[in-house]
Amino acid sequence: MGIEKIGIIANVGKEKALEYVSRLKEWILKKNLEVFLEKDVAEKLGEAAGLECKELASLVDVIVVLGGDGTILRAARSVKEFDVPILGINLGEFGFLTEVNLDEMFDAMEVVFSGKHQTKKRMMLDVTINREEKCISESFVLNDVVINRGNLSRIIELRTFVDGQYMTTFKADGLIISTPTGSTAYSLSAGGPLVSPELDSIIINPICAHTLTNRPVVFPDGVSIEVVLWTKEEGATLTLDGQDSVTLESGDVITVKKSRHYTNLIISPYRDYLEILRTKLGWGGLPPGVNRD
Repeated sequence: MGIEKIGIIANVGKEKALEYVSRLKEWILKKNLEVFLEKDVAEKLGEAAGLECKELASLVDVIVVLGGDGTILRAARSVKEFDVPILGINLGEFGFLTEVNLDEMFDAMEVVFSGKHQTKKRMMLDVTINREEKCISESFVLNDVVINRGNLSRIIELRTFVDGQYMTTFKADGLIISTPTGSTAYSLSAGGPLVSPELDSIIINPICAHTLTNRPVVFPDGVSIEVVLWTKEEGATLTLDGQDSVTLESGDVITVKKSRHYTNLIISPYRDYLEILRTKLGWGGLPPGVNRD
């Protein structure tokens, strides 16, 4: 069965977003295909037929996201219940998740319509917060969950358990629990390892730990990680994919484990993962005149 219905999600706050949404919509309609717009996008374009992300995902065969990696993260969490492939179009050049740039958008769409595109499933994490033995929050992330000291001037203490076994008490500015996809985000800035997104695993990475031997650790994806906030002062927060946050209290228990949901990303037909790493991280290429053979 071919692609007949396309959803469009965009960061309407970015320059050129609405212009390229309009161009993409008209281009798709000329192919006699259906287009569904995210509610915010439709409103900005003066259209009344916009849909919430979740409803949009239930109707379409593919979702095109125009923005940056943050827009992909927002979309991924909104449409997690549906195995809809997502094509990320970066309104700048390209990102770790938005692998296609604007100049390549229509050609990439042709590849998708031809059925010659490839997809990769990116693992997500379930995140729950329990307070006094009651669940106060259930969430999902594609990149990471970050526990940080917020406006506290002192480090926080985080008692950490893996599969019920005590690991350590991190005394640090915070703690990052990341997927391989998130290994190129905040975790990388905090000295964490780069992990291929094809390797399902969970990374625990302390932020500015008081003990220098507290290093990042990569665990298999089947573990359950439990972190207890052991700091009495108020102000610590938990952040989900750098977008949503929850204020924590002393004694809160944060449980993180692999989700049954995945994010189904369409791979750029123009560059592979290693090229993206080289470009985004400023790694050098082969010297002139030298080939890999």
